[in-house]
Amino acid sequence: MKRLQTTLLSTGHGSVDLYQGIVPVLVPFLVADRGYDYLAISGFVLAATLLSSVVQPLFGLLTDRWSMPWLIPASTITSGLGVALIGLSSSYPFALAAIGLTGIGVAAYHPQAARTARSVTGGSHVGMSWFSLGGNLGFAVAPAAGPLLAYSGLAATPLLILPALAGAAITLPLLRSAGAARLRTRSLLGVNNWPSFRTLTAIIVLRAIAYVGLSTFLSLYVGQRLHLSTGASATALFVLFGGGVIGTLLGGRLATRFGRLPTMRWSYAVAAFALAGVALVPTVALFAFVALSAVALYVPFSLHITLGQDYLPTRVGTASGVTLGLAVSAGGVAAPALAAAAEATSLQLVLATLALLPALSCLLTLRLREPA
Repeated sequence: MKRLQTTLLSTGHGSVDLYQGIVPVLVPFLVADRGYDYLAISGFVLAATLLSSVVQPLFGLLTDRWSMPWLIPASTITSGLGVALIGLSSSYPFALAAIGLTGIGVAAYHPQAARTARSVTGGSHVGMSWFSLGGNLGFAVAPAAGPLLAYSGLAATPLLILPALAGAAITLPLLRSAGAARLRTRSLLGVNNWPSFRTLTAIIVLRAIAYVGLSTFLSLYVGQRLHLSTGASATALFVLFGGGVIGTLLGGRLATRFGRLPTMRWSYAVAAFALAGVALVPTVALFAFVALSAVALYVPFSLHITLGQDYLPTRVGTASGVTLGLAVSAGGVAAPALAAAAEATSLQLVLATLALLPALSCLLTLRLREPA
């Protein structure tokens, strides 16, 4: 039964995070069809993440106080609805609002789903990595929307609500177990370690800025660097998201063998090296560095969730809302600054600068200790 519940949770997670992955996929089509510049495109990333950054911790607080299992299917549909609406009008404010709706759906989903996942998996590293894997698979398959958009244009976006409807239907059987998870976790005892949690949040924010910056501009950069078409340059996103899937699976197993904090330190060190390679390698070999960057940036992903929950044992929903919400989506807040820097200098310089962020995350992990 637990294996089935974990599979359903993972699948539902994928149907939600699919819509976070679709935003970078939309970028080349929005540029080609509507002539948006870097700053305008960064506005979409900001709309998708800023609302999520603010709202998701709020939903975490609410799920710590009340059982809200209905949020799982309702937020899944909301996530898909925003993306479905973006092609219905050429108005830039309308498109921003539609993407913002997707951000709210994503925000509402994660705290309740992460609480349920902790109960179902027992908080194990491997179990939580499978839950996280679903989300990363959603990211990984998001570029599959590219051929549809290339053939039919942005007018085809209403069809993109179908995965959300399927994901909501799949997770309906989880409503009862999600309510039971609330009863099991409400009596958790322990001492909340807020200083360590704040340090962990800073680490995830740095990781988020690096990843959002890379995923937002990678397709455009590869097209410019290797002189590829829009469709061919989108291949880089498949490599990026696929590497994230591998990194997520590795994270739980490496943490089980070597510990969470050593695994996090080494992965961030490798990520700094790999991001520098993406910016500096002039040939198709940069695809290898894209893959390595994705693996290294995603190895710590599920470890952030379990570590945050262990630092705040009496505030599991709040911890989940921050680690999967405010900290993760905070990268979008930096997107306009990255876009402005790219306009003033170059995409290559911006991507090279991103390599400093995981290096700082690596140093910050030295301040953390495993929870008792």
